Amino acid sequence: MSERVAYVGVIGASDADDALAALAEGVGRALGRAGAALVCGGLGGVMEAACRGAREEGGLTIGLLPGSDRGGANPWVQVALPTGMGELRNGLIVRAADVLVAVGGGYGTLSEIAFALRAGKPVVGLGALPLGPEQLAAVELAEDPEDAVLRALAAAGG
Repeated sequence: MSERVAYVGVIGASDADDALAALAEGVGRALGRAGAALVCGGLGGVMEAACRGAREEGGLTIGLLPGSDRGGANPWVQVALPTGMGELRNGLIVRAADVLVAVGGGYGTLSEIAFALRAGKPVVGLGALPLGPEQLAAVELAEDPEDAVLRALAAAGG
């Protein structure tokens, strides 16, 4: 019987600056080294950087795309699943993941964090998050990408 793989959702800004992209790539690299599956929205910004890092470390990357075309995925996504649901696919990302790592972000990230907290899924935050005091109290904050992944995997039970 094989060991259970942790599915870690990486969420964040679709238009990430260099600093945020570097954090996301670091999270992806750490997930790849840990043998976790990375689940994301499959597009650019934080999603692309995290997928690039995971793939370069031999990790599995899964993108739940907002559109109906598999070709819309960033080049680092291995499993591209078109949903045709637009931003509503954010709920699917949360449901597919055991735990989420939020790397910066905006309103879309905020919706995913809210869905995760509502569903009882742990959330680890890295970088500036679009949260108020109540949400910040519910999100475990990490110091760096390695710390974010260690906290996420511990929360996922692995």
